[in-house]
Amino acid sequence: MGIPGGKKTKTGYSTAADVLEKLSEEYPFVKDILEYRGLTKLKSTYADGLMNFVAEDKRIHTTFKQTITATGRLSSTDPNLQNIPMRTELGRRIRKVFVPKEGCVFVDADYSQIELRVLAHMSGDERLIDAYRQDKDIHRITASQVFHVPFDEVTPLQRRNAKAVNFGIVYGISSFGLSQDLSISRKEAQEYIAKYFETYPGIKEFLDKLVSNAREKGYSTTMYNRRRPVPELKNSNFMQRQFGERIAMNSPIQGTAADIIKIAMINVYRALKDNNLKSKLILQVHDELLIEAYEEEADKVKEILLDCMMNAASLKVSLEVDMHTGADWYEAK
Repeated sequence: MGIPGGKKTKTGYSTAADVLEKLSEEYPFVKDILEYRGLTKLKSTYADGLMNFVAEDKRIHTTFKQTITATGRLSSTDPNLQNIPMRTELGRRIRKVFVPKEGCVFVDADYSQIELRVLAHMSGDERLIDAYRQDKDIHRITASQVFHVPFDEVTPLQRRNAKAVNFGIVYGISSFGLSQDLSISRKEAQEYIAKYFETYPGIKEFLDKLVSNAREKGYSTTMYNRRRPVPELKNSNFMQRQFGERIAMNSPIQGTAADIIKIAMINVYRALKDNNLKSKLILQVHDELLIEAYEEEADKVKEILLDCMMNAASLKVSLEVDMHTGADWYEAK
């Protein structure tokens, strides 16, 4: 059909999702291919895949591993219940198949922007701390400060761009990575990052310090002094060294968030026990905890979840929690 090719592979032109997405604007039928791929993945991985894990008690029991991820997060296998899709409405509807036992409801609580809040605390950047203390939309505040426009005049596009930079900074994003995410030129992406660091100078200083400390010691540490070795920083390969820099920036932040949710889990478990409740903590998905709560205990469970999660760590900004209750996981999320 004479469609321009993107990246080349051994067997011809690449048909990876990122390549097809760029073509889909000009060639609408490419959207159908992407949609078909999405549907077959949902069917094979989740609709069919999950059926293979239903145990004799008609429930699915995942296995949590403590020592697999480098960042310290728990991982879930056979099946992985941490990757149930969230990005599309159809994917989210997979959560409807997860229901509590009779007489119970699901209470779901997840941290709001925990990694950004950890970054504000660990960097000590007064402007970001103040932005959180104002208790307004953090991405809108960032857009207002970075693009020098009044808070109420921030456009949806400016907010989206600020959000991408906010979260990208946590992962040590490069101008190339940001330009890909926002479909803008590398020059523009570089300008966004530079403006961000001008707005929050304490963050730039903090991230640079994380990299130099990790280079010197050979490892980075979380707020709770859990270590992650970063040998890549001494690698002779430039790409590997850059990867090491991103690890050195991200690990203390993501690792601290992982430590905090584990502390919250232990405290929730103990509080349920101390209050002689039958309700159980049944799932952890990174920043989210799911409890199967007996209907008559639901109010107490919410109280416990909120208290244990908000007080799991004492930061310069408050830990905020979004909480929902439902008859299935979809409703509770």
